[in-house]
Amino acid sequence: MEIPNAAPDLRSAWHMEPLISRSRGSIQPTRRLSIAIQVSLYTIAAFLSACSQSPTSDSKKPPANKLFAGETIEFVIPYKEGGGSDTWARFNAAFLSRHLPGNPVVVVRNIPGGGSIKGANLYAQRAKPNGLMILGTSGSTQMPYLLDDPRVRYDYADWQVIAAYPTGGVVYCSPSLGVSKIEDLKKELPKRLIFASQGPTSLDIVPMLAFDLLGLDVKTVFGFRGRSAGRLAFERGEVPIDYQTSAGYLKNVVPLVREGSAIPLWSWGVLDAAGTLTRDPSFPDLPHFGEVYQSLLGKETQGIAWESWLALMAAGFGGMKLLVTPIETPEPILQAYRDAFLAMREDPEYIERKEKAIGRYKQEVGTKAESIFKLATRISADEKRWVKAWLRDRYDLNIQ
Repeated sequence: MEIPNAAPDLRSAWHMEPLISRSRGSIQPTRRLSIAIQVSLYTIAAFLSACSQSPTSDSKKPPANKLFAGETIEFVIPYKEGGGSDTWARFNAAFLSRHLPGNPVVVVRNIPGGGSIKGANLYAQRAKPNGLMILGTSGSTQMPYLLDDPRVRYDYADWQVIAAYPTGGVVYCSPSLGVSKIEDLKKELPKRLIFASQGPTSLDIVPMLAFDLLGLDVKTVFGFRGRSAGRLAFERGEVPIDYQTSAGYLKNVVPLVREGSAIPLWSWGVLDAAGTLTRDPSFPDLPHFGEVYQSLLGKETQGIAWESWLALMAAGFGGMKLLVTPIETPEPILQAYRDAFLAMREDPEYIERKEKAIGRYKQEVGTKAESIFKLATRISADEKRWVKAWLRDRYDLNIQ
């Protein structure tokens, strides 16, 4: 099976060896100095002034709170409108505008295609290290990179993380299946399950492999443009089983659950500090996948198949949302973004709205964000080898 061609997109791999950064080429001159150059000049000027002990040095430095004044920041989301990533970006955009110095306009730009590969590839080609174009990636951006998808033209080694947002997801089904509890999946279902997927190397590989591990008879149909498209197929009655990431589930599926047209089955769970799979704090009443695996199969959560699934889940959901910028971005700009996220977390409106909008997880910056970034962009050689063999055997997809 060949992977269809797609415009340039995003890739994230869990390599054990350091990745080599690619050259970005020259940056074309613009009508005014870039923010990066301004920051450098301000820093040099401040240093020289301090050395000369000039009494007028403070009057020559622009106020720190005007760094982005009059600017428009493009927040690239490589998915269509309405999905979990779009919801996450639009929720954060307003608060970034409020808390970044100079109160810039933050505009979300959706570039769907290739399961996020198109938008990520374009970002890798076009973004300059001036803080005016940032990229929000997700698990479906990481997975093709991890699995060496040949369409990927981006490299996470060329980027650095601003903020990271681990999240979760929930699997749910149609009441037409007659399933009201996990044990009902053991019985013969009235029809074969069909799952709408973005592609075999997207984040959907996590549920695809999970269905296989449980021995469920699921036919996966590829070619859907994002999880919102999968949900719409569910709502139209075209597929009887689906999953959404937490933001998409809270916004779009919880109303279906309340009206009785969707039955939640399990969450993927979250990893605690020791790396143990535990229940998702946003969905504490739902069993996590490890509990379902043990309940239905009577097996311990161990072995290469389980460890490979857990590695993909950790990369895709443990580091689900990564906000990145080119690695050459100057430290003052990075710190401005970090400070904005820290201020955001103390914002009363943010605190009031966050859980309902995107869940209970914490948006991390600094060293914690860097740890999540590493988790989301690395996978062991043995696990990668096993997953590639599974894709070849199950979907006739041969990735070298």
